Amino acid sequence: MQFHKRRALVFCLFAFATMAVLTNASGQYKDVVHVVSGIVKHVDKGTKKVIVTAGDGAEHTIAWTGKTTWYGTKDGGKDLAEGSQLTVRYTEKAGQKTAVGIEDVGKDTKKAVQ
Repeated sequence: MQFHKRRALVFCLFAFATMAVLTNASGQYKDVVHVVSGIVKHVDKGTKKVIVTAGDGAEHTIAWTGKTTWYGTKDGGKDLAEGSQLTVRYTEKAGQKTAVGIEDVGKDTKKAVQ
């Protein structure tokens, strides 16, 4: 009888450990994506950073990478200019904001894409 109790205990411990590892691993790599819309105050193409002034007046400095997805603009943001209206989806790690997607929603978007 004691063998079955030990076996059940070992099985329960194994199941608990497996669930703990799987739960930790699945949540560990999910980044929260934030969204900000506003007007471009400054673009630094050398460092790949843009400063966006949101509707509430807050300024957001956001970097982009080669993995950033661009919408409504040509050539990965090469035509991005001050005064453009953007919607930026970004993640934040250690105070550094990195763009996941950037959409040019300005009135000249249709002309830029054509």
